[in-house]
Parts: sequence; C-alpha cells; structure tokens
Amino acid sequence: MNPAMLNVTPRAKFAPAIRVGALGGIIIVFMGMIGMLETFSKRQIIFGVLDMGHLIIFVVFYLTAYFALKRPHGQVERSQQGRWHGGVAGLVNAASLVVLAIILTILPAIRNVFVNMTPALLELITFEKGLAVGSILLLIAGAGLGAFVGYYFYRPNPILRELLFTISLVLLIGLLQDLLRVTFQYIPFLSAILFETSGLSLFGAALLFAIILGGFEQWRRRGDGWKARYNALPTPKRKQYSRTLFGFLIAVVLLLPWILGLFFSEILVNVGLFVLMGLGLNIVVGFAGLLDLGYVAFFAIGAYTMGVLTTLSPEIAFHPGLNFWIILPFALVISVFGGIVLGVPVLRIRGDYLAIVTLGFGEIIRLLALSDALKPYFGGSRGIEAIPKPFIGPLELIGPQQMYYLVIIGCLIVAFIALRLKNSRLGRAWMAIREDEDVAQSMGIDLVKTKLLAFGIGASFAGIGGAIFASKLGTIYPHSFNLIISINVLALLIIGGMGNIPGVIIGSLVLVGLPELFREFEDYRLLVYGAVLVIMMLAKPEGLLPEARRAMELEEFRHTDDAVPPEGITGTLKNPGQA
Repeated sequence: MNPAMLNVTPRAKFAPAIRVGALGGIIIVFMGMIGMLETFSKRQIIFGVLDMGHLIIFVVFYLTAYFALKRPHGQVERSQQGRWHGGVAGLVNAASLVVLAIILTILPAIRNVFVNMTPALLELITFEKGLAVGSILLLIAGAGLGAFVGYYFYRPNPILRELLFTISLVLLIGLLQDLLRVTFQYIPFLSAILFETSGLSLFGAALLFAIILGGFEQWRRRGDGWKARYNALPTPKRKQYSRTLFGFLIAVVLLLPWILGLFFSEILVNVGLFVLMGLGLNIVVGFAGLLDLGYVAFFAIGAYTMGVLTTLSPEIAFHPGLNFWIILPFALVISVFGGIVLGVPVLRIRGDYLAIVTLGFGEIIRLLALSDALKPYFGGSRGIEAIPKPFIGPLELIGPQQMYYLVIIGCLIVAFIALRLKNSRLGRAWMAIREDEDVAQSMGIDLVKTKLLAFGIGASFAGIGGAIFASKLGTIYPHSFNLIISINVLALLIIGGMGNIPGVIIGSLVLVGLPELFREFEDYRLLVYGAVLVIMMLAKPEGLLPEARRAMELEEFRHTDDAVPPEGITGTLKNPGQA
C-alpha cells in the first residue's frame, strides 16, 4: 500500500462525502426556492403524518448518502468507514436546509426577490416545530438516514432488506392512492380502512406495514419449502395451477378498464400506444444497435395513412372514407416502406452520425405534413379531422374503455412477434451487428438486408400505433409528432432496459403512466422527468429490467475495472507468465 495513503487527514477522508452532501443540499434548497416542496406537500401520503413534500426531503437524504457511497462503475462502498460517509453526506445535506430556514427567519423580505420562499416553506422544512427544534430534527433526520444507508450496505441482512422494501411499498401505495381508491370502489369497507380523505390513514399504513412485512418474513422462512413442495407436485397438477393463474390474469386484464373507469382507461391506452412504439424502437436500437432519433416519423406515417384514407372531411382532396380494418394493413405496409426509405441512405453511417440523420428524417416528415404545398392532401397546420372510429361488427369503439381492447390486442401480437424475432436467426444477426458490425460482416451476415429489416419491422410497429392513435383521437395535427415523442420512446427503453421486451412495458408505465397520476404537479413534470433519468443513469444504467446479455456486459466491464490496481499501489505477479 502507498504510505502516503496512511497519512490521510479526517477532512480529506470525508471530502467526497462532504461534496456529495453539499450537492444534495443545493438540489433540495433549489426545490424549495422554486416552490416545488411547498406544492408537493399538498398531497398527503400518510394523513397527518407524512406528506409528499417531506417525503421528497427524505428521499434526497437517502439518495445523497447512497451516491456518497457509490464508487466508479457501479460499486458501492461496503466498509465500516462507509457508514460514516453516509452519515456525513446526510448531515451536510440537512445543514443546507437549516441554513435556508435561518435565512427565511432573519430575512423575511427575501420573498420580494424569491416569491416562493414563503412562511409555509419555513414551516415545512422545520416540521412546524420552530427554528431551533426543527433544525435539530432536520440534522438528526439527515445524519440518521445517511448512517442507516451506510450501515445497510456495510452489513446487508435479510431483516433490514425486508424492512426497507416494506416501507417503500407502503409509501408507494400512498403515492398511488388515486388509482387504488378507484380500484377499491367496489370494496368500500377496505377503502374506508386504508384511506383518509387524502392519503393513507395511520391505521391503514400500520396494517399494510404489518401485512407486507409478515409476508416477506414468511417467504424468507418458508419460501424454499413452498417451492420444493410445488416442484414435487405431479406435472398435470402444476399445469392446472399455471392455467388457473393464467386465466385469472386474463380476467383481470379484460375487466381492468371497467374497474378503473374512463380516466385511468385513457392512461392505459396511452401507455399501450407507447408500448407499441417502444417495441418497434427496441428492435432498431435494442436488438440491432442502430440509434434512431426520428422514430416518430413512422408513427406519423401510420397516423396520416389512416387519417387520409378514412377521413370523412371534404377539405381533404382525396378522402375515400374507407374502413379502419381495410386501411390498417396499408398503414403497416407504408410504414415499412418509410423504414426502408430511411434505411437505404444510412446503411454506411454509424453512431452519432446515424442519430443526426434519423433526427432529420423525423423533422422532414413533420414539416411535409405541415407544409402549405401538401395542405389539400394532409390538411397543413389544421391537420385531418372527422376520422371515424373503428368498428367490430355492430360495435363502435368510441371511448377509451373500448379502445383499450384494440390496443391491448395490438400490444400482445407485436410483443409475440418481437419475442419470436429476438430468438430467431434474424434476431441473433441483429445482436451480432449491435456488438460489432465488422465482425458480423466477416461471419457472413448481410449487413444491408439485416439493417433494412430492422428499420422496416421497427417502423411497422410504430405505424400500427399511429393508425390506432389517429382513430382514437378522430383528429390529428402535425404538432402531435414532434421530436419529444422520439425522445420519450427512447427514454422509456433506457429506463425499462434496452433490448428487453418486459422492460419496454415497465418503462412505459413509469414514464407515461405515472406522470398522469400526478397531474396537479404539471408545472414540475419535466423537472421530475429529467431528475428521474439522471438518477437512473447514475444508479442503474442498465435499466429496471435489463436484458441478460447487456447486464452481463456491464458486470464484466465493472470487474475489468476492479482488476486495475488503484493509483499508488504497485506489485508484481507471482507467475511471470500470468496475463
């Protein structure tokens, strides 16, 4: 070991934790100054005990301690000293809020400059206990939570893990209270036990905590025995249980829109449309490794194909007014053609250059739809109106509860095709191209055909989504197909886990579904959206449900970097022939 490392002062030892704590403090103070903490505090998580504003403060304390322990390439410090690092980071973070509270107390006129620095913010960050007591509580909370994080990673054990998961699930139930209230509307006594007028009741939170923790504890003690008994059952019996569970899940999926109502059915339909686009982009980016930032173009092609050929509006020069089911295959084929048109000129382009070209293609499609020259055919800035709803026999799919079934069937078919493609010879060729184009070509893979198939098949899925989108709304506009759609679809792939089909669904629920449940915080939607992306890239860059191959590559990368000796440590190999 380098002797210089033995003479480290305490200040230098804790310098990284202090820096991370100061950064966390800047973030939480910024949230208070823009009014975010005060606005979020209006939603109760546990009525009279915890609101969303305080929850954000505690989450920032937790994340600050976690990132103080985090080392390059994903490792987390698991040492006795790490406990102190977490505590120091949390303490510095809390001290920033104490400074803010002091400023609000001695300089009330600061509100003339920063309008959101109100007395309500002072009460929030001091827990309505006054400056002295509130400051002490803040420092204890920050240091205590940080020390807990350090201890958790220093000595992880099943009980602490169960406790952390249980608290997280109870808080998640409190966050999703609007959705769960609607779900439990047919079980009024359960809703009355769990919820107050706003948030979970204290008794409901304690009951959920006891049930969830008890479930985790029972699984830890008896889970292996249950699995052994299940595996010992005869094969027909196991198949019967599997069929029963599968049938129950199908029943839940079919009844979901009628249980949740119109608003949440609309959210599910929007999530389903992004799942369709995500599955298509997953083929292009996740399987083949071709970065496409203009993917919204194919969504627009499908939507305009459906709009032009089914509209009843006389303002469109060519409007045959055909049926949805007749035009759906045409929308798919034309989207495939658009994917091939994009693919041909970019066959020899890689990396960032490919991203720029595809981005330009997406903007070209939008500007063509917006242009006055094509206004008689595409409606220009007015878009296309009077697009009829799809029919299934005599049934018209009018509202989101009916459109839900069309979207869910489309998602199931597309997911099945994507899964089969992933495990096919073509899917393996895509993954070979993703790993190394030159090596793939030397192994006999036709790059031209394989890339064009990726662009074409990926575009077809987006075209199906666009066609359903046009029929769902009945009106489409060029501004509905801007760059942010492509960015959102790519972001949900990254969050969910690129290359993994279940990850696309999880990413859509997180980035499309969850924000709709917090519409009262619309002013801070993009800020939270960006923060979630940054945290994900720092804490779990492989995504929530990473593909096995990508997770393995990332793990190999970490181990490779771990094998490099730190600066200042030298040594020799015992075996001169060892590489």
